[in-house]
Amino acid sequence: MKATMTQESETKDSDQNRYNKKLDNAAQYLSFALGREEYGVDILRVQEIRSWEPVSRIPNVPFYEKGVVNLRGSIVPIIDLRERFRLKFAEYTPLTVVVVLQTSDSNKTRTMGVVVDSVSDVITVDKTKIQDAPDFGTKVSNEFISGLVSVNERMVMLLDVDKLLKLEDLELSEN
Repeated sequence: MKATMTQESETKDSDQNRYNKKLDNAAQYLSFALGREEYGVDILRVQEIRSWEPVSRIPNVPFYEKGVVNLRGSIVPIIDLRERFRLKFAEYTPLTVVVVLQTSDSNKTRTMGVVVDSVSDVITVDKTKIQDAPDFGTKVSNEFISGLVSVNERMVMLLDVDKLLKLEDLELSEN
């Protein structure tokens, strides 16, 4: 009887170790759609999800910067990811949302909203299953893609929020 209890205890410990290892390799992403493509951003970078509302326009900004909104006293720039990625234009619908993302560099935190066609869900990904973005040469930029992962037979492009939200780089690349 004592041997059986020891075996059960070892089995539970082994299961717990496998579970902990699985958690160590897991990452969660908010997935969303732009056209027929699915993208994901690190869930820890998502501040909130808001329905689309008109923005205050700012003159002399790149075409994909829609303007700014006041978010509880903070002015937040809004960019349209569909336009930023040079995808075909689509009208905003009741499913169109703004995902408010945060990033921080060495000295400040930046908050920015990105307009997406719709939010899909939160996916849990095994980090070891994330593949590098393919290199298409200099004609196609994949600078914002940190990796690709297959989730339930769907290919999800994982975006690098830090690179996506660097406004200085966005402005330089347009000039």
